[in-house]
Amino acid sequence: MLEVRGVFKSYATAQGPLPVLQGVDLTLRPGNSLALMGESGSGKSTLLHLIAGLDQVDSGSIRSGEYRLEQMNEGQLANWRRSQIGLVFQQFNLIGSLRVEDNLAIQARLAGRHNPRWQAHLVHRLGLGDLLQRYPEQLSGGQQQRVALGRALASQPELLLADEPTGSLDEATSAEVLTLLLELLDDSPTTLLMVTHSPAVAARLAEKVVLHGGRLAAVAEH
Repeated sequence: MLEVRGVFKSYATAQGPLPVLQGVDLTLRPGNSLALMGESGSGKSTLLHLIAGLDQVDSGSIRSGEYRLEQMNEGQLANWRRSQIGLVFQQFNLIGSLRVEDNLAIQARLAGRHNPRWQAHLVHRLGLGDLLQRYPEQLSGGQQQRVALGRALASQPELLLADEPTGSLDEATSAEVLTLLLELLDDSPTTLLMVTHSPAVAARLAEKVVLHGGRLAAVAEH
């Protein structure tokens, strides 16, 4: 499903290049779930953005199925993001002018894979049935994040990339949202890669990798 090989990434600063990733290798099997951990500045979000095609590697390769991201242009990457992956961030990024029902469907419609039956299943499992006609500003943080999860899963993507998806929620709401996400993944073929600083969150995923100083420091299965 996902293979990252020898990835290097640095950013220009006034003091010269700042190395962020320095030869990262990572493999994620189809249908698996993996937590990406590490201290602030270790390169977690940078690696996630590279895997999402939101930035380009300096060297190395990223393969997702038949796709080689470093060989794709911006248009191809945009189409790949739209059709093959789901993205969930700490900021919910819902469209304020759309009701919940349409926020849920927009990604799947853009991907050409809107499935009313699957969306109805998501609505039921996420407890959004009474909220479909509301706008994002009328929802709590936990409700908004459930909508964001539903939107990302509505197209049944091959790969779901999540960057601290429960980081802005309180502990109880975070645990509830994570439980819903993992239950929904059991109902789909989607593979999960999640950036998290929380050992409690990481412990609920199948695998864990730790980045330290831009390098893969440890891998543990639990």
